[in-house]
Parts: sequence; structure tokens; C-alpha cells
Amino acid sequence: MKLIQLPTQAFEERLKQEIEENPALDTGKEEPENFEDTLTNESDHDDANEKIEADDINIDEYLSDDEYPSYKTQANNYSADDDDKQVPYAAGTTFHQSLKNQLSTFRIDEEEKAIAEFLVGSIDDSGYIRREIIDLVDDLAFTQNVFTTEEKVESVLRNVVQRLDPIGVGALDLKQCLIIQLKSKPEKETRDLAIRVLDEAFDHFVKKHYKKLLEKFDINEEKLKEVIAEIGKLNPKPGSSYAGNNKIAEQIVPDFSIKIVDGVLELTLNSRNAPELHVSREYNNMLKGYSDSKEKSKSQKDAVMFIKQKLDAAKWFIDAIKQRQQTLLITMNAIMHRQEEYFLTGDERKLKPMILKDIADEINMDVSTVSRVANSKYVSTPYGTKLIKEFFSESMKNDQGEDVSTREIKKILETVVNEEDKRKPLTDEKLSKILKEKGYPIARRTVAKYREQLDIPVARLRKEI
Repeated sequence: MKLIQLPTQAFEERLKQEIEENPALDTGKEEPENFEDTLTNESDHDDANEKIEADDINIDEYLSDDEYPSYKTQANNYSADDDDKQVPYAAGTTFHQSLKNQLSTFRIDEEEKAIAEFLVGSIDDSGYIRREIIDLVDDLAFTQNVFTTEEKVESVLRNVVQRLDPIGVGALDLKQCLIIQLKSKPEKETRDLAIRVLDEAFDHFVKKHYKKLLEKFDINEEKLKEVIAEIGKLNPKPGSSYAGNNKIAEQIVPDFSIKIVDGVLELTLNSRNAPELHVSREYNNMLKGYSDSKEKSKSQKDAVMFIKQKLDAAKWFIDAIKQRQQTLLITMNAIMHRQEEYFLTGDERKLKPMILKDIADEINMDVSTVSRVANSKYVSTPYGTKLIKEFFSESMKNDQGEDVSTREIKKILETVVNEEDKRKPLTDEKLSKILKEKGYPIARRTVAKYREQLDIPVARLRKEI
């Protein structure tokens, strides 16, 4: 069950760990050895405290004259040409190191430099210092043995740290961050007005109270549009724009691939989930040596018991991998056929209502097994790489009494919002009425819940001029 839960990259790490810990496991395309198809059908996992007599071990169960071991596991799409891609690491100077390096360009004394370095160290990945000045003063005293004042820290922050690149870093809040960026731009009427709007009416701007802004600054809609456009060019998270922050580049490796071949869906499992495993040649030779020897010493008996333990573990791991592959394919195949219309068209409105129990009942497995597959696996489709759990949704009745997916309703809600008049955005009540007209009788509070799940703000915050 733990192996099933692992996505492809984590599974590869688990595989490497098992191979390192169990010398009886080997991977790769070696010459075939003489092993039995199944190492043993008996349950040989004895308690650690139970003594096993080496003479009781039937070596023939582990050795045979078969030419190829059938437990060399591989998926139906295994290819030797598949790329073994590694996740790259970003190279270069880190974000904070870059900021510290810039401090050398300022003429500041030792105390100011210590304060500046401490402030830089307090900047988060987004570029903000999310702490009160008085707290910074206390921390400088306790951790750096630098005793200073709020005025001194504010001066270093304003004249040094907030002048570092990228522009906007070191701000205490969003308002300050945006104003710092605007002040770095060439002077012009729109820039100066934008600074005034943020400085004097930040709440009105954020909440899109445009009428109040027009009255307060005595300007027309055209001028306000220019101000909004000017502010819209700014970066609310200046730290995240730094390319060399040395974080691991995120890379999703799909566990499955679905393609449309001659109008028919074709499912394959990523071949990286299908290693070729076999028992090592060295262990095979040791077993053969013990089997062929006429007199068996105590050291040989101890050795063969160790070998048997490792072979049992190898067999278990190989069987577990085979079961993992079968479970993944069976589960994804059932999901693919249940959502066939979607995979053929890419239209999310074609997604059928589907819960974990539906698939679990169909493939005769536990709901927890399906959940492990759905929550941690990705599938490559003609419409992009998707997390499998996205295909699951509850059902609701439409006005004709048919079961429809909540995903379908959300997609229609999203479309209605995208097509609304942004000067007069639709309230949740109006959205509820429109959905009812389209055959989806859902309450206003349900509309609000779906809107929040889609990260769509309330009507007032969608307003534009």
C-alpha cells in the first residue's frame, strides 16, 4: 500500500534504497541467471527470535534451470530509449546572498552594515520584512549584540535595504512595496498620481471603490484607468522574481499517459515505474556452492540463512512492485473508461460524477487503495498533465432529474463570470438565477461556495472601469 501511494519520482528513490539495502536484488539488463520463477510460495518471514535450522532450507526452491526469470518486471510500454531525466537544481547566487553582495556598494559604517545584513536576513522569499521595527531592534540586541534605536533601523531600511535590487524588496507591507517601485520610475503625472492614490487611499483602491477615488482626487475615468494600469505593471512579490533563488526546479513526472489512437483511448504506465529486477549472480553462486558441497560447515549454514532472508525480501519486493503496477493500471483504466467522453474531447463539462467508491466497487478494491492512486498520481493527456483526483466530483440533479458532475456546474459558473460585464459584475444571487435558467437549480450559498473554490472574488472585487 505504501508503494502504491508513491508517485514515480518517489518510487524511484524507494527502489534505489531497497537495492542498496538488499544485496540479493540487482537491476539492469544482465545475462539471465538460473532461478526459479517463484522463489518460494511459502511464508518464510519468521519471527526474529525464532531459530531456523539451515538443514531445513530446501535450496532447490531457490534454484532451477529456467532460462529466464519471469519476475523480471516491466510495464507494457517499457523502452530502453526512455530518458532517465533527473530533476535539475538551480545554479548561481542565492536571493539573500545577492542582496548581501549589493551592500558592499554602499558607504556605511560597521554598525549600519550589521543592521543592514540583519535586515536582509529577515527578508522572506516574497521580498518582504513582515515584522515590526521594534521587534527587529530587540532581536539585533539579543542575537547580534547590536544596541540601536528604531530611528536608526528605519534609516538603514529606507536608505540602504529598500534601495537594493530587485526594486521593492525590504518593504514592510504591500502598500510600501508598490510605492517604492513607483518612486523608482521617471517622474510623470500618472506616476505621481498613482503614488498619491496608494498613499492616501490604499483601501479604496484595493477594494475597487472607484467612485470614491474619482471624487477624492477629482479625476475622470480615463485618468483613473491610466493609474490602475500603471500600478498593474508593478510586482507585488519582488523576491519571487529573482531567478537565482536556488530552489529545486519543480518537475511533474506523469505516472500514466493517455493518448487517442484512431479514435480509441490508449493507456500506458510510465516505464520508470517498471524496473527490471533479478537476483544477483553472486548470491546465486553462493547458493549453488552450498547446495553442491557435501559437508556443510556451521559458517556455511549461517551464510545460507542470511542469503535466504535476503532472497525472501527480494521476492517480496519484486511481487510488491508487480502488484503496484497492476493496481495502478487497473485503477487508472477504470477511471479512463468512466470519463471516456472527457478524455476524447477535453471538455470538462463532459466529466461524469464520480467518487472513490464508484471506482473501488468497479475494480473490487478498497476505497483507500483508489484514494492512494488518485491523490498522488498524475496523468499526461492530450489536454495537459492532470492530477487524477481532479476527475472525481460529487453529483447533483439538474432540472431534468439527471445526475451531473459538480465540476460541470463549476465550469459553467466560470464561463458565466468570464463573460459578464465587468463594469457591472454579477452578484451570487444573479449567478444563481442564471444557473437555474441553464437547468442547474442551485442555491446562492452553493454558488458562493463554488465561486470560492474556483478562486473567483466577490462581485465588488471583479469590478472594472
